[in-house]
Amino acid sequence: MKRIFLFMISSFLVLSGYGQKTGNYDVVVYGGSASGIIAAVEVARSGKSVVIVEPSKRIGGMPTSGLGETDHGKGSTVSGLTRSFFEKVGAKYGKSFTWRFEPKVALQVFQEMLKENNIPYYTNELIDLKNGVKMNNLKIESIKTESGKVFKGKMFIDASYEGDLMALAGVSYFVGRESNSEFNEVGNGIRQHKVKPDKNDKFPERLLPPYNEMPYGVSPYIIKDDPKSGLLPRVNPDAGGVDGQGDKKMPAYCYRLCLTNDPNNRIMIEKPEGYNELEYELFLRAIEKGMPKDRCFKLSPMPNKKTDSNNHYGISMDYNGGNWDYPEADHKKRAEIAKQIELYQRGFVWTVQNHDRVPQEVKNYYAGFGLPKDEFLDNNHWPVQLYVRESRRMRGDYVITEHDCLRKVVSDRGIALGSYAMDSHNTQYFVNKDGYANTEGGYFWILDKAYPIDYRAIVPKKGECSNLLVTVCVSVTHAAYGSIRQEPCYMMIAHAAGAAASLAIDKRVSVQNVEYSLLKNKLLNEGQKLVDDDNSKFSGNETEGN
Repeated sequence: MKRIFLFMISSFLVLSGYGQKTGNYDVVVYGGSASGIIAAVEVARSGKSVVIVEPSKRIGGMPTSGLGETDHGKGSTVSGLTRSFFEKVGAKYGKSFTWRFEPKVALQVFQEMLKENNIPYYTNELIDLKNGVKMNNLKIESIKTESGKVFKGKMFIDASYEGDLMALAGVSYFVGRESNSEFNEVGNGIRQHKVKPDKNDKFPERLLPPYNEMPYGVSPYIIKDDPKSGLLPRVNPDAGGVDGQGDKKMPAYCYRLCLTNDPNNRIMIEKPEGYNELEYELFLRAIEKGMPKDRCFKLSPMPNKKTDSNNHYGISMDYNGGNWDYPEADHKKRAEIAKQIELYQRGFVWTVQNHDRVPQEVKNYYAGFGLPKDEFLDNNHWPVQLYVRESRRMRGDYVITEHDCLRKVVSDRGIALGSYAMDSHNTQYFVNKDGYANTEGGYFWILDKAYPIDYRAIVPKKGECSNLLVTVCVSVTHAAYGSIRQEPCYMMIAHAAGAAASLAIDKRVSVQNVEYSLLKNKLLNEGQKLVDDDNSKFSGNETEGN
C-alpha cells in the first residue's frame, strides 16, 4: 500500500513538472515571453506536444511586467492568436478588446491560455551558457538549464529577448548598429542629434527630429563648465564616430514602471541604498535649463488608477549607455546590469519627487505616485522583466531592412504584418562640438502603411541550424528592428513560427524547407492577416475597443 502511495505521489510530481529532469516534446520553446506563449498555443492547437522554458520567475515578458500601453501600430493588422489575447484582456474589463491593461491582468490571461491548452511551463530555468545545447548534424537535440533539467524536442523556438538559444546553436547574428552603407539605409548607425536640425541633415522628411533631446547648454562636466573636473557618469567625450557609422552600442533599456496614486494601494519609492547624486546631475541641470515639467517620465493611464511609466525625454527613465555589454554577457553580469538600472530608476523617481533642486511644480506634478501593492508581489512590487529593447539579431538568408518597412521592397513570403514606426531610443550621452551634453541614437520614423514580414527572417541561414525558429531576435537591421520590436509584432511572428514548426514536423522537413503555400494557408485559416487590405494611410495608434 505504501509503495502504491509513493508511486502515485511520484507520478503526480512528474506530471506537474516538479522534480522532472528530462522531458521529450515535439516543440520546445525557450522564453516564456508573450511571443513564446503565443508560439506554444499555436503548437498545441496544431496537435503537438510543447513545453515553455522561461529564464525568469514570471511568464509573459513585457506585457506582464509593466508594458500596459501597447505600441501596436495599425491596429486592424494585429490579428490571429495575437488579436485574441487583446480580446481576452479586454473581456476582463468589460470591453471587446483593449490595448491598455494592468500587468496582473495580462498574467492572468496568459496563465488561462496555457491552462486551456494544457501547456506545461517552467520558470527560473536559465539555459546553461556553456553546455546548454546539444547539437547533432545541424539539429538541436536538447537544451539543458543551469538547474540540470534537459528538454528534448523535434523543433525548437527561441522566444527569449536575448537570443541565447540561437547563439548557442551556432546561428549567425549581429549585435549593435550596422553602418548605413551595409544595406543602403539612412536610419542606421550613429545619429548625432542637433537641437535644431538644419538643411544639411540627410534624414528623410518623415524621420522626425529628436523630440527626446535635452535642452541646449547642459554642461557634461562634474563641475559645471570645467573640463578638468572630468565627465559626469555615462557621458562620453564624443559620439564615437561619424553619422551613419556602425558600432556595438545598444538602445537604452529601462523598466516599464507600473505606478499608482491611489493612497490605498501605494508604496512610495524611497531613496535607494547606493544612491549616487552624480547619476542625476544631467537631469537636474536639464531641469534648470527649462526641461518641461511633465517630461520626467510618462504617466500613461492604465485601469484602476495605475500607469505605464516609460522614458519620456533625453534624460528620463532610460539608463543611456549602461547596457552595451548586456547582449553578450553571462547570466550573472546581466543580473548586475538589470540591478544597476533598477537602482537608477528608483533613484530617479525619488529625485523627481524629493530633490531640493527640482522645482516645486515638477514635484507637485509627480507627487503621490508609488508602486502598487497588488502588483509583483513576489518581486518587492517591482517589474520582473527588464525592457530589453534590442539585443542580438539573427542574420538569416533574408534580412529585413528599412526598405521593407517603407515598402520599397515587398516580401512575397509574408507571415505577419508590421506597421509601427521605426522607433529607436537613445544609446548614449556625449559631448557635442559646442562642449555640451547631447543624446545620440534615437529616432522615430512614422510609417503610413503596413508591410509584410518575410518568413525567411525567422529561420537561420540554410546550412546552419535546421530545426530552430526565432521570434524575437529576428533577422533584421537595427533601423528596421525599431518597428518589429513591438510586442504584438513578436506575437504574430510567434503564431507563424508555431505553425511552421508543426508543418515541419508533419512533413519531416527542415524549417528552411517548409512549403510557404502550406504555411500561408494555415495562417489565413487561423485568422492571421498577411495583406493590409485597408488602403487608408496611417499615422498613429488606433483607439481603444468599446
